[in-house]
Amino acid sequence: MEYVEIPDGVEIRHAHEVLRIEQWGRSSVRVRAAQHQIPASDVGALEERPAGLGPAAVSETDDGALRLVVGGLTVEAWTDAGDGKPTVMLRFLRTSDGTELLAEQREHFWWPGARVFYGQRSGLYEIHQQFKAYEGERVYGLGQHQHGRLDHKGLVVDLIQRNTEVSIPFYLSSRGYGFLWNNPAVGRVELADNATRWVADAAPALDYWVTAGDTPREIMASYADAVGHPPQLPEWASGFWQCKLRYLGQEEILEVAREHRRRGLPLSVIVTDFFHWTAMGDYTFDPQEYPDPAAMMAELDELGVRLMVSVWPTISPLSSNYDEMVSRGLLVGTDQGVEFHQAIHDKKMPRDLPVAFYDPTNPRARDYLWRTIKRNYYDLGVRVWWLDACEPELNPGHPKNLSFYSGPGAVVANTYPRDNARTFSEGMAAEGEPPTVLLCRSAWAGQARYGAAVWSGDIPPTWDSLARQIRAGLSIGMSGIPWWTSDIGGFHGGDPSDEAYRELYARWFAFGAYCPLFRLHGHRDPRGELGSPLSGGPNEVWSYGERCLEVSREHMALRERLRPYIGRVMQEAAEHGTPAMRSLFLEFPEDERCWDVEDEFLLGSDLLVVPVTEPGVTRTSAYLPAGARWVEIHTGEVYDGGRTVSVDAPYEYIPAFRREGTDIGV
Repeated sequence: MEYVEIPDGVEIRHAHEVLRIEQWGRSSVRVRAAQHQIPASDVGALEERPAGLGPAAVSETDDGALRLVVGGLTVEAWTDAGDGKPTVMLRFLRTSDGTELLAEQREHFWWPGARVFYGQRSGLYEIHQQFKAYEGERVYGLGQHQHGRLDHKGLVVDLIQRNTEVSIPFYLSSRGYGFLWNNPAVGRVELADNATRWVADAAPALDYWVTAGDTPREIMASYADAVGHPPQLPEWASGFWQCKLRYLGQEEILEVAREHRRRGLPLSVIVTDFFHWTAMGDYTFDPQEYPDPAAMMAELDELGVRLMVSVWPTISPLSSNYDEMVSRGLLVGTDQGVEFHQAIHDKKMPRDLPVAFYDPTNPRARDYLWRTIKRNYYDLGVRVWWLDACEPELNPGHPKNLSFYSGPGAVVANTYPRDNARTFSEGMAAEGEPPTVLLCRSAWAGQARYGAAVWSGDIPPTWDSLARQIRAGLSIGMSGIPWWTSDIGGFHGGDPSDEAYRELYARWFAFGAYCPLFRLHGHRDPRGELGSPLSGGPNEVWSYGERCLEVSREHMALRERLRPYIGRVMQEAAEHGTPAMRSLFLEFPEDERCWDVEDEFLLGSDLLVVPVTEPGVTRTSAYLPAGARWVEIHTGEVYDGGRTVSVDAPYEYIPAFRREGTDIGV
């Protein structure tokens, strides 16, 4: 085996392949492979090696294998002749006892090997990376999906951004390691029983990261060190957010905020949704709907309410900015056809017409967009941003046809939401502003560093959808995004006058009060036609009848009491990368039953929440983790952990338990 030692690692050459393994964190390594040479740059999430690392040791074993020891992780490389074409193989071991955590596996005994490069005329490759499958392994994370599973083992997951489907290619394994596919290419991961295979449809090189940890929290901390920590959540952001599709102007927005004040209901954020602009890409308030935005901002400030403004990445040909952005090359291009990527019925349009996207991978485009945003929104006092449709929302969905400043769409498309968030994060920082919240519909690895929150997209208003959001929120938390929420009540419809829907709303509102972010949103019935002007039915907490209003009022008051505790939870997220919304095994990994619980969650370490996801329920069961005693916060009853209990779940609340001996405000 031909190799050279490099700083904190080793580089191996075999035939045309170059394989580089280097320390990238405590008990963590980065693995890159390419034909002939490793690319000098990439657009992945591993921008800089974490600082303050201990030494990595390289040695040869008696049987000719190479061994790289990085803290608690050991990597072994050897030439496997097998029955076919020789190839270099890798396996990853726990240093303390030599336990195999993960190992490569050939796709076929003769050819190909574990790392496969299928050449394309472009000079890129379709890349496969195959690993062994392990019986009993559980796989958590991988972004946010609506398949209703927490454990992804046995699934095929597309690596592509879509509304409600967020692709973040990191997972936490029950075997004691974390894995990041550091490749933003369109592709898939196959988590089968006979193998795990990652596929990049087009890429210049293979790139992944592996870490070992004694606990899930340790793994999450190493991941945050590698891709970037989120900032501290601003204190105001832990309160209640009011939103609907859509308020038709400043007077509607102000009247809702005033009504919260009149009723004594807390309100931290109110949102102006899309079509508040003159045309997509103008990034300014329509003066017919917002005749005096400065006065609106002043009154909201007096009421203690922040305005969140919806910003889409779409640029209409009717926009005053379109011609300049075209001429300066600031829009996403195409490999074939005209440079339009979606059809939408915007203002001044008689029907759906094509629009383009700005290119956030281009630093000049980021600068242009932020200067426009600053002039038309920031200078009026806006500090909170809703980055909607940031997959970006393609119609038709052909990301491989896109051409970005950073590379072909097939190679880099998944980074779009991250780079879009970067536009606003860097723009705010340049103005000397502290981190804000960027509410995004999609995300990629490392996006949390920019203050990105994610919500679960345009989901239906159904009981099944509510149940799926628990898994979605837990999964994206374990993917490195601690700020998360869903549209309370679902997005597509729901009649506030219907008693059956009111029950769903009450249960969803109670669930939302315990989520990292607490936000009411939806496009309620009766709905207008899609297009502008577009407005759905009422969606305020007083829109659902008196019984639901009392449920809402009580949970808004509960949330207010929880906010100091939530601040401490968010500090943990900022410092250690620990999700705010946690699967039970993150806190209780020694309790085997916690690894199987998918319908409960912890908010922080000390608050256990049991959502109700079926109609007509008045009593439900809850599993309480071993190693603690638990106090139901509504009844005061105390329960020993390590068992399943039956508890009341009336219309007015969902069961929630405080760890005995803790002070969380409730």
